[in-house]
Amino acid sequence: MKKSERVLSNNLYLLRAEKRWTQKYVAEQLGVTRQTIHSLEANKYNPSLVLAFDISQLYEKSIDEIFSYEKKGERE
Repeated sequence: MKKSERVLSNNLYLLRAEKRWTQKYVAEQLGVTRQTIHSLEANKYNPSLVLAFDISQLYEKSIDEIFSYEKKGERE
């Protein structure tokens, strides 16, 4: 069975830097740990749908403006 690699990426680091917020501040606003914010920014962790909406509201951006999704190639 062939599978496509799915990649969810984001620009959270840039958005946070524009606002001059710390990871700690963002984490407190979202009710998550600073490590979660670090993992999200490094694209090592995909947020739940609820967290994605919370992030969208915090930054006052649409989910499409923050996250991008693509399928890369096919593998077996």
